[in-house]
Amino acid sequence: MNDQQAGVGNDRTQQSLQEAINQRLVETGERERLKQLLRERLIECGWRDELKERCKRVVKERGFENVTADELAREIAPLGRATVPDAVKAELLKNIRTFLK
Repeated sequence: MNDQQAGVGNDRTQQSLQEAINQRLVETGERERLKQLLRERLIECGWRDELKERCKRVVKERGFENVTADELAREIAPLGRATVPDAVKAELLKNIRTFLK
């Protein structure tokens, strides 16, 4: 097996593991609890309001008739992902790790 084939195998293993974890999170209801926690933390830190204001600016700059919801989402999503505070990410990861133990 060459390095490239080993990488593909590892990717498949990683994907299978992620799918199994997600299935367990869904089945136990933990996924919904974590989503709610994430929503609360993003509101508390002002992240949601910042993104909302950014959306308003984009719509104002382009004009309401000249931007679709899909276009707005495509433009804002990368910024949203990049600006989630590290503390929020760390708390969520800690909760997931605790759940998996």
